[in-house]
Amino acid sequence: MQINLIAIGKTDNRALQSLIEDYKKRLGFYIKFNFEVIPDLKNSKHLSEAQQKDKEGDLILSKTQNSDVLILLDENGKQYDSVAFSSYLQKHMNSGIKNLVFVIGGPYGFSKSVYQRANGKLSLSKMTFSHQMVRLFFIEQLYRGFTILRNEPYHHR
Repeated sequence: MQINLIAIGKTDNRALQSLIEDYKKRLGFYIKFNFEVIPDLKNSKHLSEAQQKDKEGDLILSKTQNSDVLILLDENGKQYDSVAFSSYLQKHMNSGIKNLVFVIGGPYGFSKSVYQRANGKLSLSKMTFSHQMVRLFFIEQLYRGFTILRNEPYHHR
């Protein structure tokens, strides 16, 4: 199985980018992982929220295959603690799917077409985080999940 993370807009903060790169490298020891950034829309000031979500949605869907399991990182999604999230990952690995795709949307969320295509929604917290920080938090949780599955000492119980 491969895990893909798709996000809208690049990360400008070098410190965050450095940490993201560190966890991406660590993840490579456990699973094939790809992090793809869809560039911010050009001239988005001239678009309504709905138009922006639709355009971003089209770009997100163009990066997925019909066979992919698509999970949206969404404030209304299911929440897991780290141990339960590791079990969630194991369940997907056991199911025989080829690609598990997680998506971090743009500032206004996801279009209707992306919600319709999604196989599930996951929430990292009831709190709101910047889209740039969510990338780091999520990739770290993926790493943590795999260390839990391998009984490695990164996560303390």
